This record gives sequence, structure tokens and C-alpha cells, in this order.
Amino acid sequence: MTGLKLVALWALALGMIAIGVLHFVQPKPFVRIVPKYLPSPLALVYISGFFEIAGGVGLLVPATRVAAAWGLIALYVAVFPANIYMLTHNISLNPRKPIPRWALWARLPLQFVLMAWAYWFTTG
Repeated sequence: MTGLKLVALWALALGMIAIGVLHFVQPKPFVRIVPKYLPSPLALVYISGFFEIAGGVGLLVPATRVAAAWGLIALYVAVFPANIYMLTHNISLNPRKPIPRWALWARLPLQFVLMAWAYWFTTG
């Protein structure tokens, strides 16, 4: 693995682990962005946090790297409705610090960047 790809691997893995841990340590902001039509928002936050951590750790293990990358891609697809919900309902993770509208729009294509980033690790 090249130096750049190795750095990208660690950055994505550590980022996913960190955000996954936040889902357990501070779940309330994430519960706010779960679309109201979905059941059990807190459970969904914990489930997504678990899979973020598992995906991040999985990327670091050569034997599970490809499966973890595909799992993260599936996760990014699964949480995409939360990003749309944030945008359409102008929701911020912290109600005292509103997210600028442009940033809510920017979150949508960011999911595709994350998908491409994870895809980079599907070929070994």
C-alpha cells in the first residue's frame, strides 16, 4: 500500500471510530437528526455508532478491510436520509449553534466523497 493510501486508510478508520464513539458518548445530537418517520431513534444512533466503529476497526485489519469498506459504503447510504432530514428541517446537531444552510447542502455530496474514499479500499 502506498504512503498516501495508508494515510487515507488511517484517517478514514480513525475518523469513523471517533464519530462512532461519539454516538455512544453524546447520542442526543445524533438522535435529533434521525427522521421522525423512523422508529427508535436512540437505538438507530447506537446501531449506526456500532457499525461506524466496526467499520473503522475493520479497515485496519487486512483480512477484513474489503468487507469493512463495503460495510461503510452501505452505512453511508443508510444514513443519507438523516442528512436530507437535517437539510429539509434545518436541524443542527447543537441547537445553540445553527449550521449554515450552505453546510447542510455540502453534507449531501460529502456522503458520496466518503463512499468513494471507502471504495478505494475494496480492491485490497
